[in-house]
Amino acid sequence: MHLLWSLVKGGLLALEDYIAYHILTCLVPAFLLAGGMVAFIPKETVLHYLGIAASRVRSFIIAAFASFFVAACSCTVIPVSAGVYFAGAGIGAAFIILWVAPATNILALTYTGAILGWDTALVRIVSALLMAMIVGTVMTFAFYREELQRFSDAQSIGTDGLDSSEILTSVKKTDIVLLLLIVADLLAPNYLVRTGPYWQKVAVWAVGMVIVALYAWRTKSLDEIRHWLQETWWFVRIILPLLLVGVFIVGVIGTLLPEEIVRQWLGGSSLRSSFLATLIGAISYFATMTEAPFVHKLMQLGMGKGPALALLLTGPGVSLPNWIAISRIFGVKKAAVYVLTIIVLGTLVGWITGNTIWR
Repeated sequence: MHLLWSLVKGGLLALEDYIAYHILTCLVPAFLLAGGMVAFIPKETVLHYLGIAASRVRSFIIAAFASFFVAACSCTVIPVSAGVYFAGAGIGAAFIILWVAPATNILALTYTGAILGWDTALVRIVSALLMAMIVGTVMTFAFYREELQRFSDAQSIGTDGLDSSEILTSVKKTDIVLLLLIVADLLAPNYLVRTGPYWQKVAVWAVGMVIVALYAWRTKSLDEIRHWLQETWWFVRIILPLLLVGVFIVGVIGTLLPEEIVRQWLGGSSLRSSFLATLIGAISYFATMTEAPFVHKLMQLGMGKGPALALLLTGPGVSLPNWIAISRIFGVKKAAVYVLTIIVLGTLVGWITGNTIWR
């Protein structure tokens, strides 16, 4: 009975922490951004730059570069990636956003450099971007037939014959400004308030939300706002319940997992150590930037640099709540291919760097 209560308490504490520190400042603007991308960005624009018919190299680079500036955790980024996907982006570009934003955003990299050294930060960004290109390619070819069908369906919206200038002018400037304001509200709490009490982040978020609301009220009709909120609510009801369930499960796992045993198995640069570090990172939930001090502590206890990199990559990039939500929004097959690809790549990157760069 005591063990059962400890497990439930661990899950509830994880849930309490997640709700207290992530719902307002992270998920609310993320869901609004996802709904806004579907409601306000014409499909022809997304198809032109990120769709399956677009240059794969260009679409992958655009997705990775844009994600570099989004300081989001593995759960917050899901509605953003889903919004791009349902707006018409190819699955490769959508999953690059899903991976790069939490795994290697500029804020997390800056923090990594300050705590673990700039050599680690540099190796982390190079590894994450290489992994992103592989993830995009794997997802594109694994679901190529499905993507072709999506592209065929999207052609009915009439993108043929439009040149780049016409596609750009099809996006309203007011829509771009509104979406950028939401992005700013998503990023500002983490960028402007790096230390100090959490209420300061909430204050920054609240000011941003007021600005977003006022701008939307002045530039959008009631029908447009209603459509935006309907699209946003669709993401909320599909994703949020699963995220909360996943966070609870992670809290339970954290209670069951003896930290001493984990430390014992993460030393050196063996393939086994890197795999275990990747697996721990892939299951556990890390808010962006929290992975660096956690890895630093484990390294002080004897964790090898290769496994440390594997944990730095997979810890913020994927998580059990992330798995569950991706399965719901993209489908079980896509989630399985994505997670297995990340686990394999994370293991190999940790093992290779641990035996070459940090030998």
